Amino acid sequence: MHELNIVAHIVKTVEDFAIDNRLTKIDTLVLQIGELSGVIPRYIEACYPAVVEGTSLQETKLKIEIVPGNAFCKECNKVFNLLQNDFACPDCGRNDWEILCGKELMIKEVIAC
Repeated sequence: MHELNIVAHIVKTVEDFAIDNRLTKIDTLVLQIGELSGVIPRYIEACYPAVVEGTSLQETKLKIEIVPGNAFCKECNKVFNLLQNDFACPDCGRNDWEILCGKELMIKEVIAC
């Protein structure tokens, strides 16, 4: 479960950001996780309380937004969700596509009190 290391890195990054910006209390941390990122959101949620325990983020809420794994078909120009369509264009059936979004793992927002 690499999610534990990911959460630890995110917490360290947010703590450093809070110090650099003189934030005394953070209410909510918002993450964006892409469907194609290889990161499992429920594992992030499960690890979060243990990782933030004893840190300045201990009382924060975690919000996760899922970014769809969308692609652009190079054959017919259709934009479609890769997972919902078994990695093939639903219009022409081709597998010649380019990923547009869904590989992200990013801190979208740090909401201070």
